[in-house]
Amino acid sequence: MYEGAVQELIDELGRLPGIGPKSAQRIAFHILDADAEDMTRLAASIQLVKEKVKFCEICFNISEQDTCAICRDERRDGTKICIVEESKDVLAIERTRAFSGKYHVLGGSINPLAGIGPEQLHIRELVTRLADDSITELILATDPNLEGEATAVYLVRALAPLGIRITRLASGLPVGGDLEYADEVTLARAFEGRRSAGRTAPGPARLKAEKQESEQEAPQAEAGDAAEKPKAQLSEPRLLRVAGETGEASSHPVVPEMDSRRSH
Repeated sequence: MYEGAVQELIDELGRLPGIGPKSAQRIAFHILDADAEDMTRLAASIQLVKEKVKFCEICFNISEQDTCAICRDERRDGTKICIVEESKDVLAIERTRAFSGKYHVLGGSINPLAGIGPEQLHIRELVTRLADDSITELILATDPNLEGEATAVYLVRALAPLGIRITRLASGLPVGGDLEYADEVTLARAFEGRRSAGRTAPGPARLKAEKQESEQEAPQAEAGDAAEKPKAQLSEPRLLRVAGETGEASSHPVVPEMDSRRSH
């Protein structure tokens, strides 16, 4: 261990996320070797961020004003809200240029082991925003891990009575990845979220099957036409067979007898 200010700096750097003891030590010695002017600017930037940057009053994204630039932009689609865990997720989605709606930052995810429950997230403020009838869709963009899934399930159950459409970002195979390195959960979700890629032209076997189906349907259609003919014959005058002197049978239509009194 080092003494005095150096060890104190290493300890403080080690408290940052993703910084281990060795990384903290390396950064501390980089600060010692750097120019004093550069380190002064770094310290001033850190202090300025803490003084000026705050959270948007509407979506809780980072902003230097009461509302962030996205909430102030009237060109954004206000009928769709994408729900994310952190402000850095907003930046990641904005880089794709695939979403033109607005956001709501929860400020984390449900994690009982870390003592974070729904009360510690900005869920109550989200419900207040949903009082606006113009909102038609909520897009859940929480992380695809245990905490993110738990948060998404909780939001679906809590917001379902509002009658607003709720969707979840698809998850599956990454672009450029190999199937052999994908885990079972990722592969299963990729199969569940598969979509149509088009339809190929029918091959010889398919054409033969379709031809056989049409040939089987043709006799059935003819039989149906034949069944209609006896029904038509029932409407014709019934023929009465009369035996003549020669014993040959002749056919005459049955004609109703006329009243002789009417003939005069």
